[in-house]
Amino acid sequence: MSKDIQQELIDLIAYCLKDLGWAELYPEKISLEFPTDRRFGDFSTNLALKLSKLLKRSPREVAAELTACLSKEISRSELKALVTQVKVEGAGFINFYLKEDYFYAKLKEIITRGKAALAAEAKADKKVLIEFVSANPTGSLSVAHARQAAVGDCLANVLSFMGFAVQREYYLNDEGNQINILGGSVSLRRKELRGEKIEFPENYYQGDYIYDIAKIAEELRIKEEELGDFAAGHILKIIRQELLDFGVHFDCWYSQKELAKSGKVEEAFRRLKEKGYLYEQDGALWFKSTAFGDDKDRVIIKSDGSQTYLAPDIAYHEDKFSRGFNWLINLWGPDHHGYINRIKASLAAFGHKPEELEVIIVQLATIFRNGQPVQMSTRRGQYITLREVLDEVGADAARFFFLMRRTSSHLDFDLEIAKKQSAENPVFYVQYAHARICSILRSSPEGISQEPDLSVLKEKEELNLIKKLLEFNTTLTICRATCDPYMLTVYLQELSESFHKFYDLHRVLDPDKNLMAARLALINGVKILLSCGLELLGITRPEKM
Repeated sequence: MSKDIQQELIDLIAYCLKDLGWAELYPEKISLEFPTDRRFGDFSTNLALKLSKLLKRSPREVAAELTACLSKEISRSELKALVTQVKVEGAGFINFYLKEDYFYAKLKEIITRGKAALAAEAKADKKVLIEFVSANPTGSLSVAHARQAAVGDCLANVLSFMGFAVQREYYLNDEGNQINILGGSVSLRRKELRGEKIEFPENYYQGDYIYDIAKIAEELRIKEEELGDFAAGHILKIIRQELLDFGVHFDCWYSQKELAKSGKVEEAFRRLKEKGYLYEQDGALWFKSTAFGDDKDRVIIKSDGSQTYLAPDIAYHEDKFSRGFNWLINLWGPDHHGYINRIKASLAAFGHKPEELEVIIVQLATIFRNGQPVQMSTRRGQYITLREVLDEVGADAARFFFLMRRTSSHLDFDLEIAKKQSAENPVFYVQYAHARICSILRSSPEGISQEPDLSVLKEKEELNLIKKLLEFNTTLTICRATCDPYMLTVYLQELSESFHKFYDLHRVLDPDKNLMAARLALINGVKILLSCGLELLGITRPEKM
């Protein structure tokens, strides 16, 4: 939105801290929160509570002194037209109260400009590469991959909306031991289908899909040495379709096999060796990652001449920068947590800043059916797949549920709730708010003013709803800062709740035409926000339900 009063107030607080000689005591980022209870202002900060410990004074005393400075500066700035008062309340919270005219003006901006009023200023200095899912093409996507897909795709939507140049990438591990094992698994199942007696190793892929691939390979008479690549290609087609049906697309499918052929791995080794970060020991080639904070050095070429997983990953991440990206975001599963330091170390060795790579660990999800968790075993093929979830609850519910918890938290996904057509199902609740507004707007009489007097909106529920609209940009800022779109699902549920409360207590199609016009404008603003938020989540925006 045009003028960010929240940032202006933060800047003013920073000025007062400097004026009072407290700036050096509190070098951290200043933040303003939206009070849960709107009786306590429109913005609030607990800064005085934090400063009191450093100043060894009571929080209310610190808050009073800071508030006096803030009030003085507001009275002689343009903010005096927007801020009615600054008060010390509770244990020492500083609360800011804004004039209603400010909120009416912001609502008018949303109605007039639509989504354009919500988009942030472009950040042309950041070219972002988000790598996510990147599952080995050895089986169908699991719910763990599905959660990564939902988070990565939504995060890309949010960052794109905020003005970043974003590319989505899937790193395809299409060579190496797991492809050899896949080929061996298909080979043995094909022999079994021919009537041969086999012994199937425990570490081979044992799902029923291996039989299906073996049957196809037999019909097409695929050569033994080509079974691994054939099976991986077959599975990759399934993965691509599952992701498309989930509403997820990738701008680039980056092949590890092609990376190996390109000579970029050897080139990366050459550069690291020139910098003195590679050495030989016990017949192996080591990367000196301890020079950049890793707990131990890492082998990249074993004594038998084969590469470790780290070898192509070093070249791959350096190649991301060579393609012009300057903010890398990787979404990994919890089993990759220990891998972060070694990748960051390799990038530091090439001269990049550690913060240019952001690794988001997406915790696992547990699927519940009829109140009981579904047991899973990936190697044996006994797990709930993305396809099964899509078939059972649909893409909308699946995406919303996978996004409903912080990525750092384990997720419980209840299939029965996801299928309910009631307020108990959060995605239904949000979509129903959107559909209900569409229905009201369709029913509105002709001749209603398109430029209503919004100042007639005086009811508590009306003002709370307008204020909730203005939290949208802050919500996106949090999503950007945390690289986690979770807060957007929370915001949309809260906005829907505010709308439903308003609608249950107040008539929109009121006999008073001025009031009706203003309320129609208000719910149209809600519709714009709900539509934009659902679009960022990759969820449909039904107009009828």
